[in-house]
Amino acid sequence: MKNLLARFVKDESGATAIEYGLIAAGIALAVIAVVNGIGTKLNTAFTSINTQLKTTP
Repeated sequence: MKNLLARFVKDESGATAIEYGLIAAGIALAVIAVVNGIGTKLNTAFTSINTQLKTTP
């Protein structure tokens, strides 16, 4: 039992998987934030173009 506990304490493979998961989650959040910002700017630009096209004879 003592040997099993010592092996469990020294095993870091689960910690590595958790670290990769946290990195992937951080990257996903960054991508979502960038896409959200770009989407808002594109919506504003296309709305402006649409308004100008409607008012131009």
